Amino acid sequence: MKKKLLLISNSTNYGEEYLDWTKKYIKEFLDCIGAKRILFIPYAGVALSDDSISASYDAYEERVSSVFHTMGFEIYSIHRETDPVQSVKDALAIAVGGGNTFHLVYMLHELKLMKIIRESVEKGVAYLGWSAGANIACPSMRTTNDMPIVEPESMNTLNLVPFQINPHYLDVTIEGHGGETREQRLEEFLVVNNNMHVVGLREGTLLSVMDQKIELKGSRPMRVFKFGTTPKEIKPGSNIQFLI
Repeated sequence: MKKKLLLISNSTNYGEEYLDWTKKYIKEFLDCIGAKRILFIPYAGVALSDDSISASYDAYEERVSSVFHTMGFEIYSIHRETDPVQSVKDALAIAVGGGNTFHLVYMLHELKLMKIIRESVEKGVAYLGWSAGANIACPSMRTTNDMPIVEPESMNTLNLVPFQINPHYLDVTIEGHGGETREQRLEEFLVVNNNMHVVGLREGTLLSVMDQKIELKGSRPMRVFKFGTTPKEIKPGSNIQFLI
């Protein structure tokens, strides 16, 4: 089936407003598919309120809605729906926000939504996600950067693309820090998952998948890892069809 995906590394670049750098890409994506109402999944948002997890979802919905409204789109959040499964089945477009990937995956398995979302996207429903929302488009969540604050039923995720994403990818080595770099962590993953490509998706970049075409968009190159090979730097506009 033809897929429509927008997989965004991060919501906010330093010194910018929330989702500001993504707006032109999101608008272009949603205008192309003709969706005006977008089902929002806020389950990664566990730190946006001091009151309760429900209040966190409320705050997250409001924050995202205010941005999407400026682009001419309406957000409605799945946490307010009486039948979350049916809401996914009825959606024309799904947006999954960033935050804690472990909590997001926990909730999607708990509510029996993982399979339903995958089936909907395989049938042509548009999917966009940033940070954790991009991470779960992969076969598993095992290249997340997040703290395991809760244990999900499984680390298997939507498998909408056949490679792994590491959002917020950094090359920085902190002076005086003796721990592993991000690259070393991803190489550890590849030792035991040596049939996978891993995309180090830097901030300010995204992957667009339309039908069978995949593109890197944004201001920076991405870094692609494969077991037994030297990591590659790939610039926006390059041919990356080998990933799919």
